[in-house]
Amino acid sequence: MQQLKRIGNSFWYMTPVSETDRPTLGMVVGNERNLMIDAGNSEAHARLFLEKLSEHNISKPDFVTITHWHWDHIFGLSALKDSLSISSSETKKEINKLTGYEWTDKALDERVKEGTEIEFCANCIKKEYGQERNIHILLPRLTFDNQLEIDLGGVTCVLKHVGGNHSQDSVVVYIKEERILFLSDSIYPDIFSSKNNYTTKRTLKLIQELETFDAETYILSHSKNLNRTEFLQEIELLKAVGFYTEKYKGDTEKIKSKYKQTLNRELNEEELQTIEYFANGYEMDYI
Repeated sequence: MQQLKRIGNSFWYMTPVSETDRPTLGMVVGNERNLMIDAGNSEAHARLFLEKLSEHNISKPDFVTITHWHWDHIFGLSALKDSLSISSSETKKEINKLTGYEWTDKALDERVKEGTEIEFCANCIKKEYGQERNIHILLPRLTFDNQLEIDLGGVTCVLKHVGGNHSQDSVVVYIKEERILFLSDSIYPDIFSSKNNYTTKRTLKLIQELETFDAETYILSHSKNLNRTEFLQEIELLKAVGFYTEKYKGDTEKIKSKYKQTLNRELNEEELQTIEYFANGYEMDYI
């Protein structure tokens, strides 16, 4: 069951659902205006969030920002027509590519077969919508290239394009006064290639961008929130494995051996998976 939770004075969010790939949705409530973060994977998803917020006398958003183009973050936008939609220019270009698609089982299965869609997303769309595929893709009305700052009255949001492997158009939202960084999917691997992967260059560039924010709480779209200590541990893992991947030219066994020696313990499941993803990325970079 999705829960509505609050952090600090101005930030509310609704927890994700893995079965239909509903991501975390956020709302930043200012004294004058409200900003919603991501539109959800369906109109039903977006409306549920607004209904839960209305129980706390929180009005509909004046703005809704899209963190990247993937379906689960944009399909609810058609339920938010009264809000000014915002994205990076790159995100709008990617969303525009989807406007000519059909979303029937047949169309989804064909795109999976040809490699323009992945089975995981196709299955989640089928589960979220059932047979009623009334999907209306709207394009964001306001775009920016690198960074946009919005004053909501007493609270300020910085929208920043950071890129990364998961989606090159990824944008994060920094809520200054609350020291909250909404990461969305930015630090996740690329799951849309033949093999899940991280590439060292993009990962390190992303980390450099994220380290510029003085945050205490980090919001992820499909997993639990992180405090600063947990976030620093996460990026230290990515840095270390990225370094060893380059040093040992993607040799999985050598990377495992060296990292195990560095930590002086056996590697856990997350560490082993991260090594696998970086090795995949190295292999794909040099094919």
